Amino acid sequence: MKNNPLPRLDKDNELRGKLLPHCRLQPGEIWEDPQVGHKIGCLDAADKTQITTLMDGAKADLAVHDPPYNLIAFEERMLQDYIDWCEKWIRLTESCLSENSSLYIWLGADQGQAFQPLPDFMIMMRKIPQFKSRSFITLRNQRGYGTQKNWMCIRQELLYYTKGEPHFKVQYTDIPKVLRGYYKDISGVPTENLQRSKSQNIRAGNVWVDIQQVFYRMEENVSGCYAQKPLKVIERIVDASSEAGSIVIDFFGHSGSTLLACERLGRKCYTIDNDPVYCEMMIRRLELYREKGLLGWQNGNAFEEIPGEK
Repeated sequence: MKNNPLPRLDKDNELRGKLLPHCRLQPGEIWEDPQVGHKIGCLDAADKTQITTLMDGAKADLAVHDPPYNLIAFEERMLQDYIDWCEKWIRLTESCLSENSSLYIWLGADQGQAFQPLPDFMIMMRKIPQFKSRSFITLRNQRGYGTQKNWMCIRQELLYYTKGEPHFKVQYTDIPKVLRGYYKDISGVPTENLQRSKSQNIRAGNVWVDIQQVFYRMEENVSGCYAQKPLKVIERIVDASSEAGSIVIDFFGHSGSTLLACERLGRKCYTIDNDPVYCEMMIRRLELYREKGLLGWQNGNAFEEIPGEK
C-alpha cells in the first residue's frame, strides 16, 4: 500500500498554494465532461448568477448537499449568519429541481453547543413550503471519537425532503434477515414474513449501520479531504431517488463522491466547489475511475505526479 497521503488541505494553506497552479478551474469557471455530460464548477453555492449558468435551463431530479457546518463557532450571531447563508443555497436548490424531486442534506449537530446548527436549519426549512420533510436518517460511523465523560459520537445526520411526488426505489442492505417476522394470512394460509419477502436481506430504514466510514486503508480514500462521504451511501441515495439519465446536483462536491456515484449509476452530475483544488481532485477522481477502474487513491493522493510534492 502506498504511504503518500495529503494532509487536510483546509488546514494547510501553504500546500494548497503549491497545488493551485495544477488546477484546471479558476473561480467562476465550469468544466464540462465530453463523455457523459457531467459538470464541475468552481462556483459559489449561494450565487444565483453562477448557479443559473451551471444549470443552463436544465432541471435536476435529486440534490445531495454536504455543506461545511464545522467552520464557524456557534455563537448566536454567527449561527444566524450561517442559517441565512443556508437559506440562500436552499432556495437556489429549489429553483434547480424539477416539480417532482428529492433533497438530501448532511448536517451535523454539535452536542457540546446545543446541537447546532441542526435545529435552526430544520426550523429554517419550514419557511420553504415547496419542500416536505420525509425522514431523518442516521448514518452510524464505524469509527468515532471517544470520551470518558460522554457517549462516544458515532453518528452523522442526513435530512431527507421531497418536492412534489418524486421517484423512490426501495433499497436493501447487505444485512441478512435472521429474525422471524410476523404472520399474515395469504389466501387462507398463515405465512411468515421471511416467506413473503422479496429479499433475504433487510431493507434500509432510517438508521444505516451497514456502511463503513472512509479511512486511509480504503481504495476510495481521497486524502486531503476532511468530510468525504462513503461512495456506498451516496449510491444508495442516488439509486433510491433518481432514475437513469436524470441530473443530480451537489453544491458542495469536495471529494467527488456524488460525481462518481452518478458516473457508476448512469446519471449526470452537476457539482460545484468554491475551491479550485477540490474541483481538480473531483476531475482527477473521475479520470482515475475511467482509466483504471479505481475509486480513489487509498493512502496516496491525487497530485502524485507533481515532483517534490506529496
